[in-house]
Amino acid sequence: MRIGADTKLDFKDVLIRPKRSNLTSRKEVLLERTYTFRHSKQKWTGIPIMAANMDGVGTIQMAQELSKYRLFTCLVKNYEPIDLNPQLLDPTLTAISTGIGEKDYSRLKQILRQHPQFKFICIDVANGYSEAFGDFVAKVRKQYPKYTIIAGNVVTADMTQELILRGADIVKVGIGPGSVCTTRIQTGVGYPQLSCIIECADAAHGLGGHVMSDGGCVSPGDIAKAFGAGADFV
Repeated sequence: MRIGADTKLDFKDVLIRPKRSNLTSRKEVLLERTYTFRHSKQKWTGIPIMAANMDGVGTIQMAQELSKYRLFTCLVKNYEPIDLNPQLLDPTLTAISTGIGEKDYSRLKQILRQHPQFKFICIDVANGYSEAFGDFVAKVRKQYPKYTIIAGNVVTADMTQELILRGADIVKVGIGPGSVCTTRIQTGVGYPQLSCIIECADAAHGLGGHVMSDGGCVSPGDIAKAFGAGADFV
């Protein structure tokens, strides 16, 4: 075992020190961002806050409501093609989520064959440190070169770079920081989220990729801290 002696930080460990500004009100802050993704070449404009593909969160109803405010939703993995109606979902603000099993891949292909309007694919596993996960990202990239791929979760710079080089446009970073996540309790695996974002964002941006901070936000201020650390999406 190797123990990292340098300090690692979570959201609760820091505050944002204020600086002078020309703004007279928080209402003047522009929340929308425009990104062009490395592999898909898609250009996207919206508010880069995403509903995660968690049960009870990444639902069709949630996507319909958040899209009114230009917010994004990663749908849960258990929706079938018959459940999805692109006329009721904004394909620029919705991602189809998938695991990495054969049944997952078959379901993903069926959804995109029936509903090609969707342009975002979210490849989701709890811990992305396996060859099978990287291989799956590369396979989906080869099959769908024009789709924007979100992939995770990882917490280190090396795996962030690996996933981008294998075809991910946006890397989901964070293992175990969620308030209801039991990964750290059950497995002892994790990484303080603020330091995770700082390190992974630096690695991704050097390759023209993007990162999404996934988990750990328990207050609006944590979202601001995540963006301050370098996250493109939260």
